[in-house]
Amino acid sequence: MKAIIKFFLLTILIAGISACRNSSEAEEEDISASTEQASEERQGQAFVKDDVSEPTVLDIAIQSEDHSTLVAAVQTAELENALVNAGPLMVFAPTDEAFEALPEGTVDDLLKPENKNKLSLILKHHVTPGKYDKEFLKKFKKLGQASDLSVPVEVKGEDVYVGGAKIIASVPAGNGIVHVVDKVIIPEN
Repeated sequence: MKAIIKFFLLTILIAGISACRNSSEAEEEDISASTEQASEERQGQAFVKDDVSEPTVLDIAIQSEDHSTLVAAVQTAELENALVNAGPLMVFAPTDEAFEALPEGTVDDLLKPENKNKLSLILKHHVTPGKYDKEFLKKFKKLGQASDLSVPVEVKGEDVYVGGAKIIASVPAGNGIVHVVDKVIIPEN
């Protein structure tokens, strides 16, 4: 009788292992197929769909009609993932009008693949660690940027200028704050 019970338990165990193995193989095939599909798409935190959390600084720029040039530049420089990290980040976001004020052909030239490093440096020059509102920024003389350079902070009346760009609006984000500025902040180097 014990032999029959052992045989029966052994049979169930083997069937269970076989079922798990088949299920695991099917999952591996599904994972492999989805991995191949995902590798064709851009990857990283910036490309995860999230309808629950507060918008990130990148989400705010994408949703703004006045920042399509900035978004195109961020995408060209492949910096999306940096703008969705935990932060906090302050992004000084030039409007499309600010980009249009640059010398003719500058934006088109920066968006060329061979100028990706230069574009990346300029964009990083618009990002500061922290989450300070315009009023608090008045206490600073300069800010250290993600470009490893610093920019001066000037107060003129109630207006705050960062790297010569005037803050014209501010929008809080889940991972920081977006300060809309009227000028592109170009590193001096």
